Amino acid sequence: MKKGNPIALLPIGVFLAMYLGLGLIFEYVMKIHMGFYNVPIVIAFLVAIMVACFQNRSLSFDEKLEIMGQGVGDKNIITMLLIFLVAGAFVGVVGRSSAQSVAYFMLSIIPAQFAVAMLFVIACFISTAMGTSVGTITLITPIAVEVAQAAGFAVPLCVGAVMGGAMFGDNLSFISDTTIAACNGQGCAMQDKFKGNFLIALPAAAVTVIALLLLSMQSEPAELGGEYNLVQIIPYVLVLIGGIAGVNVFLVLLGGIASGALIMLATGQTAPVNLLSSMGSGASGMFETSMVAILVAAMCALIRVYGGFDALLAFISRLFKGNKGGQLGMGVLVGAMDIATANNTVAIVMANPIAREMARDYGISPKKAACLLDSFSCVFQGLIPYGAQMLVAISTAAEMGVALTAFDIMPNLFYPYLLLVSLLVSIYLVPHKNK
Repeated sequence: MKKGNPIALLPIGVFLAMYLGLGLIFEYVMKIHMGFYNVPIVIAFLVAIMVACFQNRSLSFDEKLEIMGQGVGDKNIITMLLIFLVAGAFVGVVGRSSAQSVAYFMLSIIPAQFAVAMLFVIACFISTAMGTSVGTITLITPIAVEVAQAAGFAVPLCVGAVMGGAMFGDNLSFISDTTIAACNGQGCAMQDKFKGNFLIALPAAAVTVIALLLLSMQSEPAELGGEYNLVQIIPYVLVLIGGIAGVNVFLVLLGGIASGALIMLATGQTAPVNLLSSMGSGASGMFETSMVAILVAAMCALIRVYGGFDALLAFISRLFKGNKGGQLGMGVLVGAMDIATANNTVAIVMANPIAREMARDYGISPKKAACLLDSFSCVFQGLIPYGAQMLVAISTAAEMGVALTAFDIMPNLFYPYLLLVSLLVSIYLVPHKNK
């Protein structure tokens, strides 16, 4: 590991000071209603990148541009951007009426008190099958918004349930990038990692379902008799089946777009020109989300070259002692990397080399190391206000006509918080065997 440079982490501090600091000042000091909306996240990241560009004078500006270009061109970033665009087009095609039909149909066959918990369970199944939390959030958030408005639940509660379920599958799925990165990096079989990880995730998921049921019963949801069109449910049924079957997320979304377009045209609900316009509007609605992904990738590429991440890794490896301390240190390591990169797959890949050394030094089995890396990264990725999952949820809700901030949703993210508790229990209360 090359020599670290703690000053290289300054751009992250600048971003947090602008985005979180100013948001808190506007909201709670200046008493501006919905003050967090007055801090555009794109501008905050743009300022942070400018700070990064002024650092490290040994590199020319052209060299820094080349480094940023390489960061943006990473496979994970390109994949994420394409998912954003296709997902936006899907939401634009099926429109609000289709989501309403799904919501009313769902609430017609189950008691309203179970609706929020059911959203969580559905998101768990889809994300586990598809291996993508972002795709799951895009598909289920419109339904969550409509369920909330139809039954009288708080929208952040329903969206938080979907995000929690999405992170459950992101953590456990065999085809998730995080699972693949953690297992390959630590040299353990996927099925071994799944068995250990499942014992950590299941208690958190079970308590989440109980908590959602209790909250739903306390809120006295309305009994519904809204109208729904079974034909309009078809696109969502297809994507649900495709997700559970483990079909590639792009094929799932493209199938949803095609079926949605055919239904909208066949039933006369839209004209071809308007259909294309709706697709374009849906994709355009993901503009800010896409820009944030690009800016984060560019900023992190500079920080990595400057030695900021090496300084962070070295500090964490020196701070924790003993087997249990090593396990917690490994979690803090990947969590810090996730806060810095806003991408849990990238965080795992970057943490893998030092995590292997920590596993050897602290007597941690490869299976346990992979579980810790994947689970802790999902905890932080599910909670940070500028992560792709949060931004997609906010953008999709906005497409449905509901304005939310990350700070509306964060108190309702029960699963990530409970997963963190479950992880700490597994570290400090469950005996660990190094094999």
